[in-house]
Amino acid sequence: MNLYADNALLLAPLSGYTDLPYRETMRRFGCYYAFTEMIDASALVYARQRTEHMLTRGADEPWLGVQLVSNNPEHLAIAVKLLNNYHFDAVDFNLGCPVPKVTKKGAGAALGRNIERALDLFAIISENSTHPVTAKVRILDRGDAEPTLKLVKGLVERGAQAVTVHGRIAKEFYSGVPAFDIIRQCKEALPVKVIANGGVMGLETYDEMRRESGCDAVMIARGSMGNPWLFSELQNRCSYTPPSLAELLDVMKFHVLGLLDFYGEEKGIRVARKTILDYLRGRGFQGEWRGRAALVGSKEEFLRLLAEAPQYHNEEYWRTADAGKNADRRLSNR
Repeated sequence: MNLYADNALLLAPLSGYTDLPYRETMRRFGCYYAFTEMIDASALVYARQRTEHMLTRGADEPWLGVQLVSNNPEHLAIAVKLLNNYHFDAVDFNLGCPVPKVTKKGAGAALGRNIERALDLFAIISENSTHPVTAKVRILDRGDAEPTLKLVKGLVERGAQAVTVHGRIAKEFYSGVPAFDIIRQCKEALPVKVIANGGVMGLETYDEMRRESGCDAVMIARGSMGNPWLFSELQNRCSYTPPSLAELLDVMKFHVLGLLDFYGEEKGIRVARKTILDYLRGRGFQGEWRGRAALVGSKEEFLRLLAEAPQYHNEEYWRTADAGKNADRRLSNR
């Protein structure tokens, strides 16, 4: 069974980001395959009401996977059975998250390094899920592909229908050049599709990932933050035009107001602050004004900020943007 089309682009499960409003914004620009935020299996078991919004699927979402993280076999089994009652296209197991609050519980990247236990826990997911199952891992050793190959082969043997490989070891977090050669060896060793992840921020890094890793598909993570146009750029490179300033502000408004509707204004505006800064970052807005954006406290303040944005955009940006025509976060002057 092929979960993903050839050359697919996947939106990664991003904790604190890939909620319904985030995904709806990405889908406006060609995102088809997407995942929920990473969900702790224990939280799903014991605080299902608090995690319910993370499971919300839009009425018109074409393909949606859910990702679990845990080091607890009992909680994983219960969580997977709960997810059987929801409409998802895949259940993914996180074996790569490097964040301390996850790894200190022995989950995420810490579990990925404990290969036999990781495989035992993945088997629980595979045996209990009525959905197709996949896994997302990090490479385990830059100098030796064998540990990573042992992990991904074991996952496939236990039912993984696709494997995503982040090309950095856990302690590197999100910096450094991905180990393309290890991703390539995973691709060559597995009978299922291998999705490459790590550092794809624009067309140049996407092409490098495809060329050097030989992957079947690419997962987009931080590159999508404040830049839903990335999906359009990668899929329509010949006809793609970067957004104008007006289009940038219009899409940011769509995204932020979606957050306010989804969470309610009080919580939504807190969630939206980082989203606002993501849209503004690297696009020529004055630093002092971006600082104000980081403190926006209501829908009214946000709309006022939006209205005054053009006057705080540095005209010098257009000269530097034209000089860097392959920049990852360009605006067009139209």
